Amino acid sequence: MSSTYADSAQTLGPIRQTYARREDFPPIARAYTEVSEVVRETGLLRRAHWFYIMVGAALVVAFGGAITGFILLGNSWFQLLIAGALGILFTQVAFLAHEAAHRQILSSGPANDRLARVLAAVVGMSYSWWDSKHSRHHANPNRVGKDPDIEVDTISFLDEDAAKSRGLIRLITRKQGWLFFPLLTLEGLNLHYLSLKHLAGRGPVKGRWAELGMIAARFALVMTPIFLFLPLGMAFAFVGVMLAVFGVYMGASFAPNHKGMPVIAPDAKLDFFSKQVRTSRNIRGGWWATWLMGGLNYQVEHHLFPSMARPHLAQAREIVREHCRTLDVPYTETSLWRSYAIVIDYLNQVGLAARDPFDCPITAQYRKV
Repeated sequence: MSSTYADSAQTLGPIRQTYARREDFPPIARAYTEVSEVVRETGLLRRAHWFYIMVGAALVVAFGGAITGFILLGNSWFQLLIAGALGILFTQVAFLAHEAAHRQILSSGPANDRLARVLAAVVGMSYSWWDSKHSRHHANPNRVGKDPDIEVDTISFLDEDAAKSRGLIRLITRKQGWLFFPLLTLEGLNLHYLSLKHLAGRGPVKGRWAELGMIAARFALVMTPIFLFLPLGMAFAFVGVMLAVFGVYMGASFAPNHKGMPVIAPDAKLDFFSKQVRTSRNIRGGWWATWLMGGLNYQVEHHLFPSMARPHLAQAREIVREHCRTLDVPYTETSLWRSYAIVIDYLNQVGLAARDPFDCPITAQYRKV
């Protein structure tokens, strides 16, 4: 297998974190212009209205089924199955909100923004908070100081952040790879908290009151029946399972995309094509992976063409792969399970920076060069 089609940018052996600099990524003149022209001529940037209508209809039916099951089950611990199903369904709505925010669904930008705001509220998240954060990520994936997705938030993604951890966070950081997925059970709660914190902050927020109103209505509609019709202990268990499934599903869908891929130095100046392709990882699996991950399995193509509708990503993959082969640019693609192993291993290696070097003499070799 050539380096162009590497199974992963990282092996499962020790990962020595170094920052990729300009000399590591030779600039490729007109690379993005050329591949985008092929994609545009192939018609892959057109909207896929019927696809999203069918996805939306399927979700409405699925929510109807979950609500019906909730009513019929009544006072039963089998309600936790409904809670898990709702966690999955809310994640699927989050995928649609993500696509609307990237203007993949409707024809105009403002219409997509309005749809994304409503869908994010259905999930219980602030669209304005997420859009600002995610836009910065797309502009500079894995770039130190510019990508908010690699900033420390309990989990440290960089050696220097791990080394600065203290107290309980330091204890977590030391084993953060193994703790990553258990900690995702709290990610749903964290996303709700960060959204409300953003909306309640003093900074300017576009549509602050509209978002607060929609999110408040969402929580009222979701929580009232749960605590009204279920015993208190069962109601708390229901909410806990729903949030845990939502958090794990969201984290397990987004984590494989960039974690363990090259980290870009703050002062590096890279061409757009190299920056997006070399820091992104695709997940094999075809149509089932596309449904499972909401199109995030085609992360390379999504970063190159963020407004491309989900059904067209698979065909764009063939074009981009061929382009990478021609230019000898590594195109990273692996299985879902191997991507999780890579993420766990990478986080554990970063976590070494939080350990006392006298406890482990070989720790120094994992420090940043």
